[in-house]
Amino acid sequence: MKLPYQQIPEYPKHYTSGAIISRLIDGLGYRYYWATENLTKTDLEYKPSLEGYSTYQTIEHIYWLSIMIINTMHNLPCIRLTPADLSTMTFETLRKKTLLNFKKASEQSADKTNENIGNLNVTFRKEDNDTKFPFWHIINGPISDALYHTGQIVSFRRTTGNPIHPKVSVFMGKTKI
Repeated sequence: MKLPYQQIPEYPKHYTSGAIISRLIDGLGYRYYWATENLTKTDLEYKPSLEGYSTYQTIEHIYWLSIMIINTMHNLPCIRLTPADLSTMTFETLRKKTLLNFKKASEQSADKTNENIGNLNVTFRKEDNDTKFPFWHIINGPISDALYHTGQIVSFRRTTGNPIHPKVSVFMGKTKI
C-alpha cells in the first residue's frame, strides 16, 4: 500500500472554510511523511536531553494528536490512550496509521461549510464526563502541535546525521525523487 502524502494533493478550486482546514492538514501530512521517511533505529532512539522525549515517543504523541483531529472531524470524543496501548505498534504501523488519520481528516473536512465546522467540538472524555471546546481549539491545539513536533523530528534526525530528503519542498508540496 502506498502511503499518502509523498506529494501534497492538488489544492481545491475554491476557498471555503472546509477546504482551508483540509489544506492545512494536507500540509501537515506532507511534512510528517518526509520527516518520518527512512528513519533509522538511531534516529528513533535519539533524545535531545535526558528529560526530553525520544523521536519515537514524539511519533507516538503525533499519533495521539492525529486521533484527536480525526475524532473531532467526526464529532467523536477523544479518550486518551496510555503508552501501553501503543506498545504493540511498530514505528511503521504508527507512521502508517498517523498518515491515514491525517488523510481521512483532510477528506472529512474538505466539504464542510462554516456551519458544519461551527457545530464541531473538541471533546475530551474522562470516565463519564465530557469536556467540550469549540473547533478553534483543534487548530491552535492538535494541528499546530503536530506541526511543531514534526519540525522537532526534522531537527532530531538532522542531529543524528540523517537529514530529510534534500528535494523536499514544503512550499510547493512536491519532492523531486
